[in-house]
Amino acid sequence: MPLRKNICSYIILIMAVDSITITAQEARRLAISSQLLNQLPQQPDEEAMMAVFRQLGCVQIDPINVVARSPLLVLWSRLGDAAPQLLDRLMWQERRLFEYWAHAASIVLVEDFPIHHLQMVNFTRGDSNWARRTREWLNTNEPFRQYIFGQLEQRGPLFANEIEDRAVVPWESTGWTNTRNVSTMLGLLWEQGDITVTRREGSGFGLKKQWGLLEHHMPQWKDHEAISGESAVRQAALRSLKALGVATEKHISNYFIRGRYPGLTDVLEEMLADGRIQRVQIEANNRSRLEDWFIHSDSLTELAAVRDGAWPSRMVLLSPFDNLIADRDRIEVLFDFYYRTEIYTPRKKRQYGYYVLPVLYGDRLIGRIDPKIDRKTKTLHVHAVHKEPDAPRSRAVAAELNDLIVQLGRFLGAERVQYNGQVPASWASSFQNGPC
Repeated sequence: MPLRKNICSYIILIMAVDSITITAQEARRLAISSQLLNQLPQQPDEEAMMAVFRQLGCVQIDPINVVARSPLLVLWSRLGDAAPQLLDRLMWQERRLFEYWAHAASIVLVEDFPIHHLQMVNFTRGDSNWARRTREWLNTNEPFRQYIFGQLEQRGPLFANEIEDRAVVPWESTGWTNTRNVSTMLGLLWEQGDITVTRREGSGFGLKKQWGLLEHHMPQWKDHEAISGESAVRQAALRSLKALGVATEKHISNYFIRGRYPGLTDVLEEMLADGRIQRVQIEANNRSRLEDWFIHSDSLTELAAVRDGAWPSRMVLLSPFDNLIADRDRIEVLFDFYYRTEIYTPRKKRQYGYYVLPVLYGDRLIGRIDPKIDRKTKTLHVHAVHKEPDAPRSRAVAAELNDLIVQLGRFLGAERVQYNGQVPASWASSFQNGPC
């Protein structure tokens, strides 16, 4: 019997079965709307940005600035041009966001401190070679550690180059951290939750970090007692599932606090029993995928809206580190889109380019662009535009992509867009060099 086009009816019918069956398209649309990528907010203000962080849980930080710092691209895709000013205000003035390790170095919510505090407490524990080596180095350099605390207490927040290297034994590695004792000590104290980043210097979420005592920057969490591991896993799993839309246990484990979900299987079973989450089967080519998929019960309303046809969509450019595509295997399963960064691939071996932005159109990933901003000439160079085999051939779609690239150029402060390389033949006439 067909479902009536009524959201309440959908929810009643959905919750009446042990396992919900959805189509692959519905799974994609739920993933996109759960990532807040299908429509822009009416008022892109501070609360809209906080809503993005509450929904996503974290936004990855990456130092590469070929286009813009990744956090700014992720937020621009969801909020538009106001993103940089809003982010600075919420991080450094209002202190509602801070930097910590999620699935990578990320911007996270101050209100989620209890979840992250468990990682701070457990950071150097364990019997791995790395944990033992780190504990030994910190113990040997305890006077150096106390010197840094003293400097931050007396002088306030400092940049790394304002701190004297007083390491008793240098940090040794085969990589770039070798003998970089100040930055290594600051990084370890950051992960232990003793210090935090209090400001960044430079344009576009600059690289140069200023460090301060965490108890000064976020005094509300001083002497906080760690929550139980099970509580942290439960909270993080719920946040991850809500951000993903639908997900397997592996997908949940790879999101937010990646790799730090001990006992996740049992926690998921408990949440199934208490109704916080539901099982899902995804149909693909008339066959259900065999994995156990899950949906947050709060997402059932959104699923009902997707099934009702009330699903707005748009075209979006995604950062290489966008939350939607951070789990490359998951995006391949849901979107049939193979994506890998080629930043460290030799130029001649790259298939798509150095810093490639996938193109989301509706509920499909239809292509990718390889842009680079020249800040001296204020020109956004597009080295290539690639179209997926099943992407629309329509010139109108290509024109929409050209307009979106122009919008990206304006966001970056460019005055001109220049196409320098290959573009799909069926789209070529829609891409125009010209002013932003």
